[in-house]
Amino acid sequence: MALLGRNGAGKSTLLRVLAGTMPLESGSVRWDGRDVSGWSAFDRAARGLTLVPDEGNVFGALSVRDNLRVFAGDGSTDAALVAFPELDPLLDQRAATLSGGERQMLALSRAVLRPGRVVLLDEVSRGLSPAVVPRLSEAIRKLADPARVVVIVEQYLHDVLQLADVVYVLRRGEIAFAGEPAELAGTTDPILD
Repeated sequence: MALLGRNGAGKSTLLRVLAGTMPLESGSVRWDGRDVSGWSAFDRAARGLTLVPDEGNVFGALSVRDNLRVFAGDGSTDAALVAFPELDPLLDQRAATLSGGERQMLALSRAVLRPGRVVLLDEVSRGLSPAVVPRLSEAIRKLADPARVVVIVEQYLHDVLQLADVVYVLRRGEIAFAGEPAELAGTTDPILD
């Protein structure tokens, strides 16, 4: 699923509300038919919701290796290094010293290592080199399966349409379009209309 819109349309705010990191002002958040509006971000994460925010949030004081260990919990970190081999030579480097793109790859490793049942990806291609974006797309494709919902928030259209099965376009916090990616294909920029 893709959520598109201009800057300020409410995309990131919606993801933060879903993840429980921002308070809900009205309405409710429902998951599996249950109202989870009162659940903390920790409770939502413990039950399988993974948020990768647009700021490339990582533990800056920890090494890349230790960040991956935190993300993996009791599991292996190998899948992250397969998805993003650029991180391998940086394993002993403090995360705070990484470039923006490297930090974003490390942050995305969270979703690769602990995909959960719902994965919220906020502008994940921001700061990545064009050479890394196809691997990012492949990692996202691997995350998607019938038992998991992947929501990709992007400002730009092209790459997301190839990954999503459903697209929503937000304008000023309201849904302006809901449909299949093919309905937007060939459109120069439906987000800005």
